Formats: sequence, structure tokens, C-alpha cells
Amino acid sequence: MAAAFRWMGRQGYGDEGGAGHISVRDPILPDHFWINPFFKSFRHMKVSDLVLVNEDGEVSEGGNMHAINAAGFMIHSAIHKARPDVVAACHAHSIAGKAFSSLGIELDISTQDSCFFWHDHTVYKYLSSLIVRMANPVRSHGVVLSTEEGARIAKKLGKMNNIILQNHGLLTLGRTVDEAVSMFGVMDRCCAAQLLADAAAAGRGIKPTLIDDEDAKFTYDSLRGEDMRYLGFAPAYEEILEESKGEFLL
Repeated sequence: MAAAFRWMGRQGYGDEGGAGHISVRDPILPDHFWINPFFKSFRHMKVSDLVLVNEDGEVSEGGNMHAINAAGFMIHSAIHKARPDVVAACHAHSIAGKAFSSLGIELDISTQDSCFFWHDHTVYKYLSSLIVRMANPVRSHGVVLSTEEGARIAKKLGKMNNIILQNHGLLTLGRTVDEAVSMFGVMDRCCAAQLLADAAAAGRGIKPTLIDDEDAKFTYDSLRGEDMRYLGFAPAYEEILEESKGEFLL
């Protein structure tokens, strides 16, 4: 998990200060989760920095006794409650994710990588105004609002694993932290690719070519395996391990 944060930091996903988080279900205490401390650089995250919290976002002994983004975690917690199959959830304010989310549309299935999200992503259209209220402790009870928001996001997700939060960014789920984080990276780059393709096509007066449904399903079925999505993070882990000399494990 610490390596995942370092990789996200290298992508610029942690440059928004307190925004962005990964939650991972504890393997021994399934109603407890590991999450990053508030305002800690992703690029320098260590195992000892990670915080253990219960499902109400309260910091528990066993991890770093540090404040977390409680409102953000409560959205994750509601999703974890609704989806026992979800071990990890990943969210950050990436440039491409934010830009694409402002369109309020799903990704086109127009590249091989976008097939990861064939019938496995949706758009949630009500987040932006509530985030402002959650961020203002004078005007609202943020944890209550974020819990309700999380329940609505979970309902919108259904059995899907990826969601575009309109005017906000991306949220991806996984059976491992590797899967959730690797899918966040893939989804963010698909957003960037579609923004570029749409702009280029508009300049030429044409439309991007989409992958037909039969081919998209075949590719999705080939990519959907847990091992494939888990291994998607392996090269990044190898790079972080080599560059840091294992420092993140401390």
C-alpha cells in the first residue's frame, strides 16, 4: 500500500494536499481499514505512516495515530459495507480525471485499455455541491453527509468496480490494493486519451472510431481476471522498490 501511494505521487495524483486516498480492508479485522494520514506526501509514504481506522473512521491502535480525511473515508466505508467483495478503494484528483468528469459522460470504448471498463463503470452526477458542504465544518456535519453520499455512490455502482464522480474525479475498486490502484491509473490514462482523441477528431470534423460490442466483450473477458489486474501494478512496484531501496517498507 505504501508503494502504491509512492507510485501515485510520481504520477502527480497526490499534489492536491489532503485530497486523495486509498482504503484497504484489514485481513484480520474486516471492519477495520488502512488509509493514508492527512496531508502526508504520497511520494514519501512508508508502512509506518499508514493509519488503522474502524468503519466509523475512528483511528485505532495498531497503526500511525494520525488524523485522516474522515469525510473522504466515510464515502469509502459506505462502499465497503455495501460491497463485501471490495478489499480496496482508490480515489485522487488527477488532471485528466477531473477534466473528463466535468463532461458527465462514460468513457467511450475506443481503445484496448478502455475495454477494462466495458459495462464496468458508470457516472455519479451529484457529488460536487455536497463536497463543498462537507468541507465546511461550520455549515454541515461532514461525516453524516459523506456517509449518505457513500451509500448513494454504492447504489449507483451496483456490482461495477469503477465510477466517474461528476465534476470531481475517479474512484476505482479492487479485490487487492494492486488492482484498485492499477485500474485507477488505467482509467485516468483512458480519460486523457479520450480527451485528446475527441479534440483531434473535432479539429478534423470527424468522430473517433469505437470498438464494436462483440470485440469489446472479448477483450474485457480477457482482461477481467484477478491476476491480470493484480499484475498490472507489478512493474510500478518493481520500480518503487528499486528506486527507494525498500525504504517504503519501514
